[in-house]
Amino acid sequence: MTESPEQQRPVVQRRRPRTALTRLPQWWPLPIGVLLGTAAGLSHGLLSSPQYEATSYAMAVAEEETNPAAALGFAQSYGRLVTSDATLSYAQGAAGEPMRELRTQVRSETSPDSPMIAVTGTSDRAGKAADIANAVIEAVIVSSGHVSKDTGVKLIKFTHAMKPDQPVSPSVPLGTAVGTAAGGLLGGLVLLVRPRRTDRNASAQVPGPTAAEVPGPTQAEVPAPSTAEDGATADGRELVR
Repeated sequence: MTESPEQQRPVVQRRRPRTALTRLPQWWPLPIGVLLGTAAGLSHGLLSSPQYEATSYAMAVAEEETNPAAALGFAQSYGRLVTSDATLSYAQGAAGEPMRELRTQVRSETSPDSPMIAVTGTSDRAGKAADIANAVIEAVIVSSGHVSKDTGVKLIKFTHAMKPDQPVSPSVPLGTAVGTAAGGLLGGLVLLVRPRRTDRNASAQVPGPTAAEVPGPTQAEVPAPSTAEDGATADGRELVR
């Protein structure tokens, strides 16, 4: 029994060349992300300068003929004026900072339940942070005093900003830990969304040589038995009987 031409065709396997990236394990983004995050957190903690914050408070007080509830509304309004150009231009002399930089070093907070305004100054020096907070709160109090007769509400200083003892920026161990966690999280996300790597084997069938067909004799070319041979065969059968 001869094999068909399809069975005689050898199968050739073609493999893609393995590069340095394909030789890595599939979970390589996770340790790479952890290492990069740790390096970034450590570098940020070592190279960045510490930041200090100091906060001063002012309170809105209604005068005798003014509704006490009006003090809460004016406290919200004066809180929005802390970072205005008029307030910062008045405070930049006492703060010792230009107005452009002073705008990025000051923030204000107000409470919906009490007529209190908090002004926070930020700087890489502890004493400068306190000076910024006190200068800006004084500028707001002076501005409110100019219109206190018309509004019936005035601001008074509640607390004075003090020089902070410790910076608010993260320390080196904390920054390193945060960077490591962030790098591990990003590496895990990359590991989840990246496509799965599979071995792509391309198989190609190469046709092999087919067997040569040898023509056989046809039925017309086969000689028929003669009559004499038929008779001899018949006689032989009769003798056997």
